[in-house]
Amino acid sequence: MITISLCMIVRNEEQVLARCLDSVADLMDEVIIVDTGSTDQTKAVARRYTDKIYDFSWNDDFAAARNFSFSKATKDYIYCADADEVLDEVNRRRFLDLKQVLLEEVEIVQMYYCNQLAFNTVYNYDREYRPKLYKRIREFRFIDPIHEMVRLDPVVYDSEIEIQHLPTAYHGSRDIEHFEKMIADHRTVSQRLHTMYAKELFIGGTIDEFSRAMEFFRQSAEDGARSIDEIKEAICILARGARRLEDTETFFQYALRGVACEPPSELCCELGDYYLEKKNYNEAALWYSNAAFETECILNIRYQREYPLKQLISCYQAAGNLEAAEEIQLMLDQEIS
Repeated sequence: MITISLCMIVRNEEQVLARCLDSVADLMDEVIIVDTGSTDQTKAVARRYTDKIYDFSWNDDFAAARNFSFSKATKDYIYCADADEVLDEVNRRRFLDLKQVLLEEVEIVQMYYCNQLAFNTVYNYDREYRPKLYKRIREFRFIDPIHEMVRLDPVVYDSEIEIQHLPTAYHGSRDIEHFEKMIADHRTVSQRLHTMYAKELFIGGTIDEFSRAMEFFRQSAEDGARSIDEIKEAICILARGARRLEDTETFFQYALRGVACEPPSELCCELGDYYLEKKNYNEAALWYSNAAFETECILNIRYQREYPLKQLISCYQAAGNLEAAEEIQLMLDQEIS
């Protein structure tokens, strides 16, 4: 049977840390808690489960804190958990079964991360695989009997374990603050982080956060080194930001650019929202129909079907077309169920 180190980074998690540790601590052979500056009773809660508690001076770098926690591990594998995660009894048994039978060749175990959409997170799936269990020491070996080479890809196992994500608050503003600091410090925003920043803004950004982000995404939209996906993300943010800031000229500048070639559903919804605000219900319905039936989302999965269908119902009801509204309501009911 393998041995596992639980590695966590925490800060002001006294409300949820015990809930998490009650569900996983007894499955572990070592519990390591790295505190990045708590001002509540987080460390007192942690002491009920382990004496391996370390302080890490926060430097605006989650990766550095994670790496520090991993450096303290001594067991075969490392389980990486956040304080707002919970394993129910069914998945505790699955985890224990996995621990007893996992082959040593496996270097990463993926587990289902669940309950994302209930909390308006940037992850557009309610249930998705994430790497959660890592072999602490990786052995490099040659493969192929001729033209041999070192195997670079890890051996990954997709388990049936489901982790419930149960946050108590929305963390979007915290993350946006980190993005803003990265940009102010002239640090490179990778393609992955570009997408995450756009999602955070689109899903939960305030008007002030949009206002501060507009110049970054303007530059991104004009940057020839950015991919077409990143440019589409930038256009969505610029159109949404301009509409919320009541800058009609900028709104149509980027909305028209975006619809010129395979517009995402988010952009169609922005046009629908603009015309709905103007009480032009027929034009609004056209764009919501495009969002729901002709295009795909890139930032917020709710804009693929749920949101435009709800808005279509509002358009048809306002225009007095109750039969069409009832037809769309049936679609929406099926979508939600």
